[in-house]
Amino acid sequence: MKKVYLDNAATTPVASEVKEAIEPYLTKKFGNASSVHSFGRDVRKEVELVREKVADLIGADDSQEVIFTSGGTEADNLSIKGVVMKNRDKGNHIITSAIEHHAVLHPCEYLEEYHDFDVTYLPVDEDGLVDPDDVAEAITDETILVSIMLANNEVGTIQPIAEIGEMLEDKDIYFHTDAVQAVGSIPVDVDELKVDLLSLSAHKFNGPKGIGACYIRKGTKIIPFMHGGAQERGLRASTENVPGIIGLGKAVELAAENLEEKQKEITRLRDKLISGIKDNIDEVTLNGHPTNRLPNNVNVSIRYIEGESLLLNLDLEGIAASSGSACTSGSLDPSHVLLAMDIPHEIAHGSLRLTLGKYTTEEEIDYVLEKLPEVVDRLRAMSPIYNKAE
Repeated sequence: MKKVYLDNAATTPVASEVKEAIEPYLTKKFGNASSVHSFGRDVRKEVELVREKVADLIGADDSQEVIFTSGGTEADNLSIKGVVMKNRDKGNHIITSAIEHHAVLHPCEYLEEYHDFDVTYLPVDEDGLVDPDDVAEAITDETILVSIMLANNEVGTIQPIAEIGEMLEDKDIYFHTDAVQAVGSIPVDVDELKVDLLSLSAHKFNGPKGIGACYIRKGTKIIPFMHGGAQERGLRASTENVPGIIGLGKAVELAAENLEEKQKEITRLRDKLISGIKDNIDEVTLNGHPTNRLPNNVNVSIRYIEGESLLLNLDLEGIAASSGSACTSGSLDPSHVLLAMDIPHEIAHGSLRLTLGKYTTEEEIDYVLEKLPEVVDRLRAMSPIYNKAE
């Protein structure tokens, strides 16, 4: 059976170049990057080279502004908890949006429940966009951090981060963005975005799982939330994951190569998929901004069917997709992102996320456009709601 993987927002396959780069660091180059002997020193040089590559990819002025983490979730936790706990003498108010990944929402809820912080969860419009004016209006004398994601992981909408950053620039408020879905997919520059902190994760752009990075602008007052050794300038205790860091470095190199051309091609395939779905299936709604969205993201609501049934039937056809974030795939609740966009429960339940990747081909898109309408017809034929509506 043909197999098509369209869940690249959940994770991506490790590139063969990344695998080759990692292998020596599992056997011959196994030293601890914090050791003083030659095994450690040699590895340390490579770790610092990767730090420079990451800094270059996101436009950081100094590679020392990059801290390696275990992934995007840890980078989000470090940014949020580290900044607000260090700066709580200045205030106790955090601003974020209702459509953030749970790696941001849950730390905020934790800080509310256990440390008496106040959190404002901003609404979004029907396309999933945060209004910068809403951010400005939510600011109080107690606000110490704003955290808004660069691009949404479910519907792909790209937020006006640069506009929000400019508004915050002359205020004594730190600005964090979760860029896990954006880095490697679109150009990202921390100075253009005017952010103080940024999170990224390697496995979203053909690197290995278990490695990510947190950009922390020089001068940011922050404390670690993990304690132990003095690695990563005392901000991230634990032995450095050298194979992961090397893999991140190679993935960064590959992501930066011909980014504009790759972006254009994936956008072309994405638009073909969206048009084909709309042309061949009735009562379909595209979720997220129609144009200001990630090049690889398609998210649609298909009325009168359940998302879980749709996913299982697509899987039987060899097509891997998602109904939302992989981190909430065990939940039967509708997506908090779609509900925040004022999409009714019954329509949100029929959502389907298809995310393209570096290796997605036109043939695969054609296969999905052949099989998806068949699956929808089959499920609707069994749906009493659809038959009643007809």
